[in-house]
Amino acid sequence: MKLSCGISVETQGNPDHPALVFLHGVGTDGTAWQPQLRAFADEFRVIAWHMPGYADSDPHAPLTFPDLATDLGNVLDNLEIETAHIIGHSIGGMVAQQFAASFPQRVHSLTLSATSPAFGKPDGEWQQEFVRKRLEPLEAGKTLADLAPKMVQELTGDTPDPVGISLALHSIQAVSNAAFAAGVRCIVGFDRRDNLPNLTMPVLVLSGAQDSNAPAAMMEKMASKIPDARYVCLDGVGHLGNLENPNAFNQTLRDFFATLKS
Repeated sequence: MKLSCGISVETQGNPDHPALVFLHGVGTDGTAWQPQLRAFADEFRVIAWHMPGYADSDPHAPLTFPDLATDLGNVLDNLEIETAHIIGHSIGGMVAQQFAASFPQRVHSLTLSATSPAFGKPDGEWQQEFVRKRLEPLEAGKTLADLAPKMVQELTGDTPDPVGISLALHSIQAVSNAAFAAGVRCIVGFDRRDNLPNLTMPVLVLSGAQDSNAPAAMMEKMASKIPDARYVCLDGVGHLGNLENPNAFNQTLRDFFATLKS
């Protein structure tokens, strides 16, 4: 459904239950969280947003992380949610970090999946190559629907769940070129390393052992900078852990949430 703030969301569960808010990656939309929405709807109010420009969400030009954090706050306001468990994947994990820096009082817990605390500087040589490599096919006339099979192959580990892979393909194919390009350009320059020691809410850092985009060693180092963070690495998983092995991903979340009740 589309909220009055201009953001579309997928939502399930009882509005009176604690809220889980899922933030997707740059190459997918909110539908990529379907295995988690189904798994947690009995116990939680579950929400997966479509980032600005994705699905029916109004676009921004350009996307910035402070604006995205404000957008997320507006989503919570529209849904009358004061605090939530925030789960972010890839660029969604960066949005989650920015939101935790800007509005820490609204974050009950933070899960950072296959993401990074920093990407560098917008005019850096490596960062510009990152943008060029991802946008060049679009400028040559390709769409995300054309690129989805190769993207999924490059992003996943050795033995991904077939149902999850089908969902990944569907989610990527639904993303417009404009949304993907805006997201890619937004990532470049992200840096919230300074705020890692200030994340005093419960934090789970979740990596995939076969993820080349957000390597496990980097994720573990990030976790070491966050006070009392819980770090988990999923074996055999690449960049799309929630889809490649949804059972292991969901159980890791359940185990984390269980520690918050004790």
